[in-house]
Amino acid sequence: MAKVSKNARVAQRSASAGSGKDFIKIVVSVKDPKTGSYSYKVQMVHKDKKDEFLSKLK
Repeated sequence: MAKVSKNARVAQRSASAGSGKDFIKIVVSVKDPKTGSYSYKVQMVHKDKKDEFLSKLK
């Protein structure tokens, strides 16, 4: 019987458990209408839902 490395088992576990690689960080600049200065909105979003998130902002 072949030996299975520890790293291979970790990769299998994370692939089936919905790993953190499915999330992306979205940074959007938002202009304040009163002062004209910019601030940044940072959000972690699942990569399948990024279009919904961006359409909500506009």
